Amino acid sequence: MTSRTFGSYPDGRAAELYTIEGEGGRLARVTDHGATLVELWAPDRDGMPADVVCGFDTLEGYLSAANPYFGATVGRVANRIAHGRFSLGDVTYHLATNEAPHHLHGGADRSLDKVLWEVVDLAPDAVTLRYHAPDGEEGYPGDLEVLATYRFEGDTLAVTYRATTDATTPVNLTNHAYFNLAGAGEGDVLDHELTVHAQTTSEVDAQLIPTGRLLPVDGTPLDLRAPRPLGDGVAALSEVPGAAGYDHNLVLEGAAGAVRSVAQLHDPASGRVLELATDQACLQVYSGNKMDPPIPGKHGQVYRRHGAVCLEPQGFPDAVNHPELPSVLLAPGEVYEHRSRYRLTTG
Repeated sequence: MTSRTFGSYPDGRAAELYTIEGEGGRLARVTDHGATLVELWAPDRDGMPADVVCGFDTLEGYLSAANPYFGATVGRVANRIAHGRFSLGDVTYHLATNEAPHHLHGGADRSLDKVLWEVVDLAPDAVTLRYHAPDGEEGYPGDLEVLATYRFEGDTLAVTYRATTDATTPVNLTNHAYFNLAGAGEGDVLDHELTVHAQTTSEVDAQLIPTGRLLPVDGTPLDLRAPRPLGDGVAALSEVPGAAGYDHNLVLEGAAGAVRSVAQLHDPASGRVLELATDQACLQVYSGNKMDPPIPGKHGQVYRRHGAVCLEPQGFPDAVNHPELPSVLLAPGEVYEHRSRYRLTTG
């Protein structure tokens, strides 16, 4: 395992970049800023490696307003919370409305993607990071202890989150990697074929806030039960107010809590295949609709609109405001656990 300085914060603290290795030339680089996946390298059908996730060459990019959560660990609550508020008993909590008028991905200043984590375990194939989120940070109740582990298991990058709290609080974490299996910055992903094992989706309003209703995907662009080019769905969804492409929650088949295969992403040009398995109930699919204007990224590349796709395993979005949905609340004495597996092969 190797590490190097990745950059410095305005207050002088340094962020580090850690390299872990899998089999067959696969490797990942992770920074302690936001427990963020910076690079993920995998071979194509001819054995040529490429970095398949978007990001920046230095910490400066991740601190900039241009960063759309590239590779980050996001939370305490991923996705949107309507109007930046929720109630527990008689107490209403008010959060940042950083996607006005709503709360997005844990907040504006001290969300998990924006803070420096502590590395607590290192190995040639794995790195574990820890963060203590104090009571009241970004408006959330309770002290929260979070562990994030990136570990190679052969041809698979396993991402695991664990959390405990001393007061009841919502917790719904995910990794926000942007995938382009042709290589990050190598054009758009509209020819990538996506399969998601989901029969229902969260109904959303024009601001992409869930209504609490679940709808069948049959006959819609969200029916991804058979391989479908992303471009087909993006074109259809661009006609929907507020959508501009995929930015939707799909309810995954199989029992939440059990790791099972839920999605496959295939790039016909390179032959690379990403197989996603997770224990989470849902998957947010986002087709990089807001990567406009183009974003200068790693290795001299530029990321353009629909230049990557995010597959974000998580619990139900805005569940804190919908008691009819499975809860994302974590109580003292309980352990939150999120297990996702990203297998990189060719086909």
